[in-house]
Amino acid sequence: MTEYEHLLIEQPADGVRRIVLNRPEKRNAISTPMRTEILEALQEHDRDEKVRVTIISGAGQCFSSGYDLTSGGLMENPPIYSAPGDGQWTRQATDSWFSIWDLAKPVIAQIHGYAMAGGTELASACDLVYMADDATIGYPVVRVMSTPDWQFHTPILGLRASMEMMLTGNTYSAEEAVQVGFANRAYPADKLDKEVLAMAETIAKVPSDLQQVNKRSVHRSFEVLGGRTAIRAAQELQALAAYQESVKEARKNPFEAIKKAFD
Repeated sequence: MTEYEHLLIEQPADGVRRIVLNRPEKRNAISTPMRTEILEALQEHDRDEKVRVTIISGAGQCFSSGYDLTSGGLMENPPIYSAPGDGQWTRQATDSWFSIWDLAKPVIAQIHGYAMAGGTELASACDLVYMADDATIGYPVVRVMSTPDWQFHTPILGLRASMEMMLTGNTYSAEEAVQVGFANRAYPADKLDKEVLAMAETIAKVPSDLQQVNKRSVHRSFEVLGGRTAIRAAQELQALAAYQESVKEARKNPFEAIKKAFD
C-alpha cells in the first residue's frame, strides 16, 4: 500500500481499506494536497483486486472541519483540471467529488465529531454515510462568504431541508441528518467503528465486478432524475457570491469572517 503524507491507510478486514484523514492538529481541514491524496488513494483501491470497499474517516476529534483556507491557494496544483474563468474553483471541486461517484467500488464516509462545509462535500460524495449519534454537520460558510462549492443540497436532501440549511447555515444533529437523507444511519459513538466495519464487510462479500454494476445502477438512475445536472447547474452561483457587497467586505478579513460564521 502506498504511504501518504496526509492520510493513513488501514486494512481492518479482508476486502476493506480505511482512509484516515490524518491532520488532527488542523481538524482534518482539506488542503489541496490532501484532496489530491484522497483521490489517488481511492483510485489505487479501485485498481487493487484485493479491495472491494473503502471507508473514509478522520483522526482526532472530528471527520473534517472543511477546506483548509490557511494552506495557500486551493487552486494551486489541483487534482483535476478545470477551465479558467469565473466558477473555475467550483467546477474543479465538483469534478473532484464526482470522480468518487464514478469509481467502480463503493466508498463509505464515517463521521464522528463533526463534518463542516467542505467536509460535508466529501462525505456527501461518498456512496454511504454513517454518523456517530453525537456528531453534527453544517455549512456555516453560507452566512458570510458563498454558496457551497459542491451543490449537493437540493438533489440529495430535497427542497425544504436544503432551503433551511442554505438560509441559516445552522448545524444539524446526526438524527436530523438521517431524517433528511444526508446520512444512512446514526450509531452510538462508541459503536461507530464496529458498525461501519460490519457494513463494509457485508458489502465486501459481493464481487467487485457485480458490485460496480450495482453502484452505477443507482447513480445512473439519479442522473436520469437530474441529480448530476442539478449539482452542476449552480456552480457559477458560487462565483457570483464573490461580487456581493457583503462578501467583498468579508473577504477583506476572511478568517475573521469564517470565525463569525461559526458563532
